[in-house]
Amino acid sequence: MKRALISLSDKTGIVEFAKGLVAQGFELISTGGTKKVLEEAGLAPLAVEEVTDFPEILDGRVKTLNPYIHGGLLGRRDLKEHVETMEKLGIQPIDLVCVNLYPFKETITDPTKKLADAIENIDIGGPSMLRSAAKNFNDVTVVVDPADHAKVLAELQATGQTSLATRKALAAKAFRHTAAYDALIAQYLSQTEDAVAELTLTYELEEPMRYGENSHQKAWFYRDALPKAYAVTAAKQLHGKQLSYNNIKDADAALRIAREFTEPTVVALKHMNPCGIGQAQTLEEAWDLAYAADPISIFGGIIVLNRVVDAKTAAKMHKLFLEIIIAPGFTPEALAILTQKKNLRLLELDFSQKDETPAYETVSVMGGLLVQEQDMTLEDPTTWQVVTKKAPTKEQLRSLELALKAVKHTKSNAIVIANEKQTLGIGAGQPNRIDSTKIAVAHAKEKIDDTVGLASDAFFPMDDCVEYAAQNGIKAIIQPGGSIRDEDSIKMADKYGIAMVTTGIRHFRH
Repeated sequence: MKRALISLSDKTGIVEFAKGLVAQGFELISTGGTKKVLEEAGLAPLAVEEVTDFPEILDGRVKTLNPYIHGGLLGRRDLKEHVETMEKLGIQPIDLVCVNLYPFKETITDPTKKLADAIENIDIGGPSMLRSAAKNFNDVTVVVDPADHAKVLAELQATGQTSLATRKALAAKAFRHTAAYDALIAQYLSQTEDAVAELTLTYELEEPMRYGENSHQKAWFYRDALPKAYAVTAAKQLHGKQLSYNNIKDADAALRIAREFTEPTVVALKHMNPCGIGQAQTLEEAWDLAYAADPISIFGGIIVLNRVVDAKTAAKMHKLFLEIIIAPGFTPEALAILTQKKNLRLLELDFSQKDETPAYETVSVMGGLLVQEQDMTLEDPTTWQVVTKKAPTKEQLRSLELALKAVKHTKSNAIVIANEKQTLGIGAGQPNRIDSTKIAVAHAKEKIDDTVGLASDAFFPMDDCVEYAAQNGIKAIIQPGGSIRDEDSIKMADKYGIAMVTTGIRHFRH
């Protein structure tokens, strides 16, 4: 008689699956709560103790770690020596294992649970059985996902056994499952360590993408195994077609910028760079400012608003072609307006968690992975240093603060010109800083007055940017400082009567 061992934390669909196995001639072996569920359904599984002839001990920590279990899983049916040993010792083969693991993830994401709770929810016997069964997939079927119940039963009903291809695929899934489980435990126990010799990360498939960065590239979207509240993965899509690979990258970049602001703010982003940021007393005014910052680049852009979208703001956005709008919510009237465009993606996200502790960010390179903390540094104007003879006015300081928040999220080399309410000119991604300065000035030109500020994401290696800005009306500049030629830039600022402030913090971003 064939044997199936069933031991589950999540018992979804198990009664139907177990009955299907019994109908195919399987004898069931089970443990604790799973055994009780099966018995209540009218089935008569053997207790593990009846197989091992050894009691469950240490508060359930040891029950399946036994040669009568693992010998039955690992013994090769095609090796005479294995078969003879099993017969000699009275070890019966186990042909199918259906196991899932203690709810470790659910435990560590529950704020009421402590370290001791997490430790008790580290499964040992379950992964061991899965690995044993998966290693011996030539003879054993391992089932870790309820979605596979139907396929397994269908093959058993058709031929009396599962195919080798199916067993191999299920084994791979089991190893992925235990690897992800162990990775989560390792991450949890390594929280106080900045760097580890072996980095283990685990992600869960959110959805396959239609294509990647370009239409000929395949792509998939994975979410962090430990959910983040302020993230694209946490957003609820209310309307529109599926997000694309580029949409997700842009949405993530826009959310990072919006995290910087507290008053009503609208962020417009295009190709990973801000093209307009506006902040005001009302959301509608903030939209007007963001749009006016660059009414050309905003076409086809990503919009993030940090307040519930009202009908007046929605009506203005409706006039444009936009890819995505993300906000904490939409009034019914705003939804009615915006959903008239069938492809416009509308995403709702909880902004109250925007200051949560960020995850490390990773970037793949050929042959490896770069890992760093997210740049969550909040600038403190009281720590800034005025390095020129002239100090900025209060209005210029507010302009510099907004420009600095924007340049922090602009691809380097980056220059941003802003007043205290909106960005005016953004120069991004140029091989040299003077070209970025020229682009920013060209966009801001007519709006440059004595109140605006210019921010650079890194120091000025030459004084040419300072001179060019000065010749085009800029009166206040903020930069991190730290160049061996800082004094050249300071002298140039003094020559033109510019106020220059250094922060000591660089926000260079590729």
